[in-house]
Amino acid sequence: MRLQKTGTGPLASLDARIKLVILIVWSVVLALLDAYPAVLCGLAGSLVLSILAAPANPFAYLKTLLVINLFLVFIWLVLPFSFSMPGEALWSFGPFVLTKEGVLLSGLLSLKALGISAGAMAVTSVSSVFELMAAARSLGAPEKLTAMLVLMTRYVRVIGDERERLSWAMKIRGFKATSSLHCLKSYANLAGILLIRGLDRGERVHAAMLCRGYKGRFYFRLEEKAARGDLLALIGFLILAGLVVFVNVLAHN
Repeated sequence: MRLQKTGTGPLASLDARIKLVILIVWSVVLALLDAYPAVLCGLAGSLVLSILAAPANPFAYLKTLLVINLFLVFIWLVLPFSFSMPGEALWSFGPFVLTKEGVLLSGLLSLKALGISAGAMAVTSVSSVFELMAAARSLGAPEKLTAMLVLMTRYVRVIGDERERLSWAMKIRGFKATSSLHCLKSYANLAGILLIRGLDRGERVHAAMLCRGYKGRFYFRLEEKAARGDLLALIGFLILAGLVVFVNVLAHN
């Protein structure tokens, strides 16, 4: 149950607990920023984390980052037109009024989302799911939550493969995606079959786990211990996060 690592940089050598703390603190700090200078500094920090992760395929890394942030398109389609009263109009067409306040807020949210996702990808690309969940348990995360995340990561790909097989079976039988009612019914049937097969596989997996001695809990264990270098890296990162917060405070004075 390992998520394939795609980064081999200096960040990969850190203790898993240190990497998890970095991920949580950095995400919370960026989420709370509300000034452009601080958000840009946070985005630069996420870029540094990405460089330290040293992804094996930078183009695939950027492609994944782009896919993660596709939802930002909907923010730009709605939010810039949501500050008509009050708001400084930049452009208008009929009932649609593009406002300065809406554009600034959309840009701020986009930069924050990009920074958080880049930082999260940097940490997860140099760690396996098992390592991160073991670190979470070591830091006091609920046992059921960590077990659910491990199983979800393991079997979401299995469900994806099952969906792919069913899709190919539909195409072989002449199915074509259209806007007809028959197409919608076919997709509804596909979703229903996936749900049923997912429940059936879950029952079989649970039975197999019981046969192998599963008694309601996962046992996570970290093989390494935090070294002095890990603690120094954490202190340096906390200083960086503090500087970003300081820039955010200065921007309001």
